[in-house]
Amino acid sequence: MGSYETFAKVYDDFMDNIPYEQWAEYVIGLLREDGIYDGLILDLGCGTGSLTEKLADAGYDMIGIDNSIEMLEIAKEKSIGKHEDILYLFQDMREFELYGTVRGIVSICDSMNYILEKEDLTKVMRLVNNYLDPGGIFIFDMNTPYKYETILADNTIAEDRDGMSFIWDNYFYEEERINEYSLHLFLQGDDGRYDKFTETHYQKAYEIEQIKEAIEDGGLEFVGVYDAFTKDPPRENSERLYFIAREKGKVERI
Repeated sequence: MGSYETFAKVYDDFMDNIPYEQWAEYVIGLLREDGIYDGLILDLGCGTGSLTEKLADAGYDMIGIDNSIEMLEIAKEKSIGKHEDILYLFQDMREFELYGTVRGIVSICDSMNYILEKEDLTKVMRLVNNYLDPGGIFIFDMNTPYKYETILADNTIAEDRDGMSFIWDNYFYEEERINEYSLHLFLQGDDGRYDKFTETHYQKAYEIEQIKEAIEDGGLEFVGVYDAFTKDPPRENSERLYFIAREKGKVERI
């Protein structure tokens, strides 16, 4: 599980190309289609809270969980004066705990790909099922094997900004189905000199059937899978997929 450290300080700067507004609209649309217009929602792998805040703006009561204390500190700073009622928790999604159940759980920006073992993926699904209200839904996205094998594999991405730059090397290990991210950051200090920081992260490429198995083995009901930001079925060249699963097993009290 990668826990962003130095990168957390500049994460929002380098990720400003992500259209969080559109991503939030898509997720909110899926929640509302299921009749969830308000109530308590958990953002699993919330990072710096960009999506968490968008959902709060839409009227949801939000909890955010992440295993990077640095990312959570930034999320809390961003919430000052606007979303101070968001509860941010420092937890590993493989072992997360809540005080009660929630109406829905969401996880975006390939947070679930950081789960490197199928057994752990099933464990997360089991926890999700446990903490969802009766009939509640889990909405999450995952990068596809196509993206790792074709778009990222053995490629280098570099970007230079004012006072900061990064080099992002990717290595895809075919047998293990693991993508290694080696991230080299160069941040300019007050003295004008640049300091170099390196972080390494790993993500797993899962096939759709493996994800469906983890969902069902975790006690959830598999509802569907879409090509990202559409209602279309997955394509051979889909880079990101959205999965929807439903809580199963609880009896709603009358």
